[in-house]
Amino acid sequence: MASQTPTVEGVRAALKEVIEPVLGRDVVSLGMTKKIDIDGGVVYITIELPTPLYRDRAGLERAVENAAKRAPGTKDVRVLSTVVVPLGTRGAATRLPGVKNVIAVAAGKGGVGKSTVATNLALAMRQQGARVGLLDADIYGPSVPTMLGEPESPPSTGSKSRIGPAVYFGMPVISVGFFTERDNAVVWRGPMIHKLLQQFLEDVDWGDLDYLVVDLPPGTGDAQLSLSQLIPITGAVVVSTPQEVALIDVEKAISMFKKVEVPILGIIENMSYYVCPNCGHHDEIFSRGGGRQLAETLKVDFLGEIPLDTRVRYGGDIGRPIVIGAPESEHAKLFMAAGQRVAEAVMKLVMSGPRRPAGLVQIK
Repeated sequence: MASQTPTVEGVRAALKEVIEPVLGRDVVSLGMTKKIDIDGGVVYITIELPTPLYRDRAGLERAVENAAKRAPGTKDVRVLSTVVVPLGTRGAATRLPGVKNVIAVAAGKGGVGKSTVATNLALAMRQQGARVGLLDADIYGPSVPTMLGEPESPPSTGSKSRIGPAVYFGMPVISVGFFTERDNAVVWRGPMIHKLLQQFLEDVDWGDLDYLVVDLPPGTGDAQLSLSQLIPITGAVVVSTPQEVALIDVEKAISMFKKVEVPILGIIENMSYYVCPNCGHHDEIFSRGGGRQLAETLKVDFLGEIPLDTRVRYGGDIGRPIVIGAPESEHAKLFMAAGQRVAEAVMKLVMSGPRRPAGLVQIK
């Protein structure tokens, strides 16, 4: 009697038992099993991951392999995983044709370390294999150029009047700070801010990016409204410190994003605690846990807590963010983990949640 040969249908049925842990659905219904080939009794499976920051790639590959081996007639299984980041900015093709997801980093008030978080978050995502750009939309206080130091290449004007972004650590960056004197204040009204952001989106040659991280100014003003009207932002990350006065403003920022129909990816709590490098004393200077508690109350993801540390501040002052300057430090690893959670939040939103509408949002 001839031995049974596996079939594509049989393998696919077996793979329906594999549940993707973040989305909670099987890999077949999610469309992650892109290809199934059979050669004799050997099954070759290609699975498609939705982010290069996928946390347990090896674990998912093992689960797929073990499930496929239970398909009738299977003698051996070979699994190959590829990465294709899904498009989360549908409708933005005219302004950002090569950008798949726009992540706004915001804060309800100043002084919470929003630009530090945005810069290190973008670099952390890039260090883990994603194609990332950074847009400094903090028109009145553009601190990103200082935090990144000297660029590998400065911004330039190329063909068809396109602006080439500066490049730092292999990452494209644009900021109003490149085009103004450091000691001159930017005194602009709303229409001028809108025009500049439109130029940064339409005229900058961003290339092909998985994620464009946008460092917004604090508060709920013109830049936030302009950006939400110019492009469909995939989602927003809100940065806060733990104390009550900061968390009140976080609620206002989240309320603003809801009004302009921008999904909230989650909250990052910065300056959560301080550990003395000499004695190890643990001090919660600004309290602790308020960000996590607020995330639970508002039913949004808590993306991580970043301790207060002089190395983070020093790295920003000298142009070597801690993710680059001290990649093995605890703080760099926390930024790496936060980057993974942000990528997962984008993945959940794009693959299972409602997408931001393509048209302009009317502010009432």
